[in-house]
Amino acid sequence: MRGPHNILRLIRTGATLERTGAMGLILDAMDAPPLVRGTLRFLAWPFQWLGYRGDRSQPPALRALTALGPAYIKFGQVLSTRPDLVGGGLATELRILQDKLPPFPVNVAKDSIARELGDSVENLFTDFSEPVAAASIAQVHKAKLRETGEDVAVKVLRPGIEKAFRKDIDAFYLAARVIELLSPSSRRLRPTDVIAHFEGVVLGELDLRLEASSASEFAANTSKDSGFQLPDIKWNASGRRVMTMGWADGVAMGDNAALDNAGHDRVKLGENILQLFLSHALRDGYFHADMHQGNLKVAANGDIIAYDFGIMGHIDEYTRRVYAEILYGFIKRDYRRVAEVHFEAGYVPANRDVDEFARALRAVGEPIFGMDASRISMGNLLTYLFEVTERFGMETRTELILLQRTMVVVEGVARSLSPDINIWKVARPVVESYIKQSIGPAAMARDLGKTLAVLARYGPRLPILVENALIRHSTPPVPDKRSRWPRRIILLSAGAVLGGSVTVALLSLS
Repeated sequence: MRGPHNILRLIRTGATLERTGAMGLILDAMDAPPLVRGTLRFLAWPFQWLGYRGDRSQPPALRALTALGPAYIKFGQVLSTRPDLVGGGLATELRILQDKLPPFPVNVAKDSIARELGDSVENLFTDFSEPVAAASIAQVHKAKLRETGEDVAVKVLRPGIEKAFRKDIDAFYLAARVIELLSPSSRRLRPTDVIAHFEGVVLGELDLRLEASSASEFAANTSKDSGFQLPDIKWNASGRRVMTMGWADGVAMGDNAALDNAGHDRVKLGENILQLFLSHALRDGYFHADMHQGNLKVAANGDIIAYDFGIMGHIDEYTRRVYAEILYGFIKRDYRRVAEVHFEAGYVPANRDVDEFARALRAVGEPIFGMDASRISMGNLLTYLFEVTERFGMETRTELILLQRTMVVVEGVARSLSPDINIWKVARPVVESYIKQSIGPAAMARDLGKTLAVLARYGPRLPILVENALIRHSTPPVPDKRSRWPRRIILLSAGAVLGGSVTVALLSLS
């Protein structure tokens, strides 16, 4: 039964965009080619009556996305941070999606809290407020902990949100399969894998215990970062559908007039937000992956406060090194090295020509470096790089999707604070520092130490592992028991020597 339902859902999406007047605005903002524009309008027009009307008091794009549901709202949140892509007017309009959606009643929130925590709101909190922010998945109330009197933010999931997201994700899977069927060239982009990745991220947002855990880990990683704060989690007042944390007191990052009135340096804030994100991604491999203005405040002392940890990104150490080398190569304009890194990482098929790929990368980088500071954009770089890698057969790297998407969002936030920010100049010291720490001699020594530590743990088992490997990869006649003993003695001795050598090496490094 899901197939027809999902088809109807996709038809209704196009119909809603057309019916609310958002279709034309979005196509104009994206500068869609005439053929694409005409085809979409032609297909959507006959089905307008199936589309949602939405709240007619809202502007068209906002009206369409809020009517379509939470997954579409998430997409609108990303676009709201990119005025250079969709224009300042549309970006400002979409910014309402971040934390100013219609709330659900406070009594519904209280009932949900009582069911989740096993106690009434009145016994747990005092001064429990009406919703102070409402987003696509949850809303937030300000309160005081009755036990300590501390100001806290209480986040509560929207009723039925799990079912609503499930409907959208199912429809997205159908759209991905249709794209793969109708456009074989798109299979290189692995649309279905991309949706699976998105699904995992979104479902993680629907269990607030996971968000609380993410916030705790993120706080441990960033505790020494100057100019950065995180509210602490109140574990005894948190559960699957409710999360309580310290109240973040500051000026909203998206309110430039209020930031100016408070005396904050917006240029410095723009630089800080970009450098902090790069530090978290490269140094820790664990970063806030939803850093739009609705999830950021500025404290009275100028510190950046981040909250809403439902979407966190993780990349392993090897991928971080590859990504840093690619960024560093572009910063240094060493396109040959950028090309080599792609080949070494297996991102580009080995049968392609590295020199030709390097020349193609130069065509990506040089125009960007020729721009003035206000036009230099990592978002543009990613767009151009996508076009080049497509031509050279590079597949979509699902582990980098969240990193690349967040980089685009953070750049949008930084540029909204300081339109003339030089993205490369700000990023360079962070990337250079990571390169020095992760790819030099000291890093090699650390890697060797980790390898020896693993071998040491396996030391007692090495003889039998080696013997089993030899038995599996050889086909000798079945020996009698006596003929196996000399070989076993040799293997046991070799394993003991290797294990002892590893242990000695580790002791010498400590």
